[in-house]
Order: sequence, then C-alpha cells, then structure tokens
Amino acid sequence: MSRHRLYQNYDYEDELSDYDGQGAQDEEEDELSPEDRKQMTEATAEVLSALGLQSDKITVQQIQEALWHYYYDVDKSVAYLINKYIDPPKKEAKPKAKPATPASDAGKKTAKPSKHVTDTASELNKLKIADAAPLPKSKNLDVLREYNGSERKKELSFVVVGHVDSGKSTMLGRLLLDMNVVDQRTIDKYQKEAEKSGKSSFALAWVLDSKTEERARGVTMDIGTNHFETDATMLTLIDAPGHRDFIPNMLAGVGLADFAVLVVDAAKGAFEAGLKGQTREHALLLRSMGVFRIIVAVNKLDTTEWDTERFTEIQDQILGSLKALKFPLKDISFVPVSGLQGDNIVRRSTHKAASWYTGPTLLEELEKSEPITKTEDHSKPLRVMITDLWDTPQSAVTISGRIEAGSVQIGDAVLVQPSGEKAYIKAIERSGQPDPVDWAVAGQQVVLYLSHIDEINVHIGDVICSVSDPVACVNMFTMRALAFDTFFPMPVDLHRGRLAAPAFIRELTATLDIQKGTIIKKKPQIIKAGTVGRVRVRIEEGAKLPLEKGQRVILRSEGSTVAAGLIE
Repeated sequence: MSRHRLYQNYDYEDELSDYDGQGAQDEEEDELSPEDRKQMTEATAEVLSALGLQSDKITVQQIQEALWHYYYDVDKSVAYLINKYIDPPKKEAKPKAKPATPASDAGKKTAKPSKHVTDTASELNKLKIADAAPLPKSKNLDVLREYNGSERKKELSFVVVGHVDSGKSTMLGRLLLDMNVVDQRTIDKYQKEAEKSGKSSFALAWVLDSKTEERARGVTMDIGTNHFETDATMLTLIDAPGHRDFIPNMLAGVGLADFAVLVVDAAKGAFEAGLKGQTREHALLLRSMGVFRIIVAVNKLDTTEWDTERFTEIQDQILGSLKALKFPLKDISFVPVSGLQGDNIVRRSTHKAASWYTGPTLLEELEKSEPITKTEDHSKPLRVMITDLWDTPQSAVTISGRIEAGSVQIGDAVLVQPSGEKAYIKAIERSGQPDPVDWAVAGQQVVLYLSHIDEINVHIGDVICSVSDPVACVNMFTMRALAFDTFFPMPVDLHRGRLAAPAFIRELTATLDIQKGTIIKKKPQIIKAGTVGRVRVRIEEGAKLPLEKGQRVILRSEGSTVAAGLIE
C-alpha cells in the first residue's frame, strides 16, 4: 500500500496533535515575525476564498492552526480542513478492539490505522512520520528575476554520438583529463586495470564507461555524464552508446543536449563501415529530435599519419549526408582530432603532419555553440523528464533530468505524471555547481530531491510538471511523421527521451508535402521511406503517457527506426 493511501487512513487531527493545545497558538502570537504575520494573513484569506460558502463551518483559529502546521501551504490546509471539519470520511464498522492508549504528553488518542493496514506498528509509525514531515518551506522567489539578475556563465550540454568503436569514450576521457576533471593518477590506475583485462587502450574510455559490463564488453551501453568549465562556459557532456542495440539509451542522451558531437573513425574501412552503420542513423535521429548543431570530430589514432586529402574526403561525404538531412550548413563544423593522443581537443596539435589544420580546437568549437533553450521557455509551465531515479539519505525519491520548460524552486509543489501524485521540492542541485541551489530554469540539468511522495509512483521517463498547468496523459495522439523506412498500420516502440512504451500505428490519415505540409493523398495504405505522413498512434496495454503537442517522438520496430516527428 502506498504512503498516500496510508496517510488517508489517519485521523487528521492527530497530525496536528504536537501543535495543538496549550502553547501552539500562544507561540504563534508571541513569535510570529512580521513576515510570517503577513504571510499568515494572506494565506488565511486564500483559504477562506477557496472554501467559499463552506467557510462558515470552521473558525479562523482552525484555519491558522492548519496553515502553521503546513507551512502556509494553502492546498494542504484546505484538504485537511475539508477532511476534518467539513466533509469528514465515514468511519467503517470495526470489530471489537482494545481501546487506544492515551498519548502521554498530549492527553489525546494516538492515530489508529484502518483494518487494511498489515504493516508492523513500528513500520507504520515511521511511515506516518515521513508523510507528516513538515513541507519544504519556499522562499517565494521571483525565479526569473533571480536568473536575469545573476552573474552566470553560459551553460551548454552536448551529446557525443557515432558508430560503435569510433573512439567516442576515449576522446571524452582525454578531454576530461586535459581539463583537469580527472587526474593522471586515476588514468594510470585505469591503465593497470585495463592491461590486466587485455584492453590496454581502453584506460581513457573507462573515465565514462564505469560499469563492469561496459568495461568487460568494451562498449558504452548507457549514457554517462560529466561536467567541466572554461572561463566563460559551463559544459555538461553526455557520452551516448554507439551500438545499435542501445539506440533507446542514445535517444535519452540526445534528449538532454543542446547540440551534438558526431565522432567518425578516420581509418580506412572504419569510416566507410560507420557510414553504412550507425553514423547516418545517429544523424537522422539528431535531426528528428531537433538537435541541429553538429561538430564532426574526425578521429585518428596517430596524428602523424594525418593528411588533408583523407580529411577532405571524409568531410565531403559527411557534409553531403547532413545537407540531405536538412541540417543548416552554418551549424556544421569539422575538427580533425586524436582522442588517444589529445591532438586538437583542448590543445592544438604540435605535429608537423597536422600543421595543415589551422581551425579551432574541439573545445573552441564547443564554446562557440549556443543553448537550444530560448528565454521565453523560462516562463512556460514546468516540464522535467526524469532521466534517472535513485534514493539518497536526503530523499528516498531523488531524480535527475533536464528542465525542458519553466522554472522550479525549493518548496514548490509539483505533479508527477502519469501517476498524478503531488510532491514537493526539498532540495535542488544544478550541473557543475558544487553546492545546492535555491532555483533552476529551463535548459539546466538538475538533481531534484522530492518529498511527500511514495517512490512507487515515480519512474524513469515520467514527467515532473506544474500543478496548475500539468502535462496531459493520453493513450492516443496524431503525429506528423517522417518515414525512415516504409511503414503501415503496425506495432512499434514509442520513444521520447527515457520514455519508452509499446504502441501501434493505428491509422494512416494522409501523406503530406514534405515542404509545405499540405495533403497529397488521404488515407494511404502505406507511407514510403523519405516521405511525410500524418498518422494516429495508440499506446498499447491500456497505458496513458505524459505527451503533448509539439513534442518530438521516435517510432522504432525490430531494432530499427521506422519514423520520427512532431505530435500534432
């Protein structure tokens, strides 16, 4: 049984027992600061307004006792007052039971769990304490004013993608080493461990490939993140898997990014194999998910073997593919690098064989990029997709993700969809910040510590949103889909960031002009590869998912991407 259900089984008055009676109201009168007194007056008026005609059933003192206990949370106080005084729940008929033991300090009966509760008394007591804990107190900040008035560096997130074995993780390990995020001693330790397992060249990759299975298999399986900063910019890197078996995890990484670094192996044969493999699909997925800025890192093990002819050949082929996918040419850059040796990553190569390249280093290209989030996104309703979820000593429900829209501050009430459960923001951490912060805005990577919610109601892929303007949960939607492969009414896997669910393409409504969006044909039997169609998609297994207009989703089947597009 969830904590939420158990909480409903308690006598609400017992929740206030420690605050009622002698001392509570006296302390309020004696110790309320001018700020608290003002907040109490305003909150009392809000409660009276919310209760309307029913407000004559309660006293101002009862309202203010509830507000004091619930830290001026009007919603919580109204719920308590209705449950206790206006519309109390009918008590179930119960078999004979021993009378409750009087509370030694308050002279009141202790709360009695309902007949459904089978947990031990001690477990139940802990559960009650957790749910009855004071709500996180908000500073009631004007977050947008705080953000606009703060001295801050530019914040950027980038995802690193590319064909398996193109050297992504090694390049990132070198980047973090040269930026002093990891030290040489750590790399030397990884080197010894890698040599013992017969993978001596993997030491740098192990900076991000930290899982035992990843190291044993020599491939990235899930996204890995790290942070570093320059004088002007704070950057979050996201290492995404290249193997086709882990495309869903790659999609989760793309969903967190402002732009992408596409790594290609410059070795003869390896580049061509990658172009036929995941290089093109990754570029397709980036385009489909709205990531248009690409830095192509042309990676070579030995910089002394570099030549302009090979670099130009690779550049021309990649550029042709990206142009065909409608990437803006102004947002495409190429940098020749050596992930193993560190050339042109943070520092320019000093090898004579690489002297022909006089352009920016990879780090300089990273700093030239711009965030995908616009200023107007900060004032929209809150949206955070949960990328990861774990428990910490500070909170049993701790989540990470990127704020897609809106803002959040400590003490805010939020809604978790699709469960519909309410939670409160207990603490906030922002990427690259050593200490907790009071607020965060759209475009920032955050860790949120939640309170007053049961962990069974929160999952990876869920959306944390505004209580007043929540994301809708739907089991059917219409989308404008670009076909990567010919498709028809068929089962598919739906992906949006970490969100993944079985679905079915139920109806092909029309084929559309790829440029104008006008209808070419109504109710076609198939949508051919390279064309755009309007389709109806149904979520399978009776589920409802937090999806809304304008979001980008991916449809996959049997390990391949079928289509991608926008929810209409």
